[in-house]
Amino acid sequence: MLEGRCHCGQVGWRFDGAPDHATACNCSACRRRGALWGYGHEGVDVHVDGETAVYVWGDASLGSHFCPKCGIVAYWRGLTTDAEGRRRMGFNLRLAEPEAVADIPVRHLDGFDTWAGVDDGRCVKDMWF
Repeated sequence: MLEGRCHCGQVGWRFDGAPDHATACNCSACRRRGALWGYGHEGVDVHVDGETAVYVWGDASLGSHFCPKCGIVAYWRGLTTDAEGRRRMGFNLRLAEPEAVADIPVRHLDGFDTWAGVDDGRCVKDMWF
């Protein structure tokens, strides 16, 4: 189980499991946030708490949830469900304690141009600086 909280502690997430990778994306939103994303489904393996503000952009398929007090992006959630009725979520691994996520491999996603992914052997601890 992993847990993450925003800077002021008002918003948080819990992931029941261990992510097999984190995603570092360079799309127009993610590159500005600097988030490292883990993934799951709302109420299945990802659980959130705290009141958030929501930002929806582009094709309106995702809502980014951030703390209205400290401004930290905690997670995104899909605005629709899949065929099984599940809602996809991405949670910001940078909100977890560093030692809890340090060894998770990072997949780099070119969300800016090609949508291709690259695995270069780095893990979350390599992305802190």
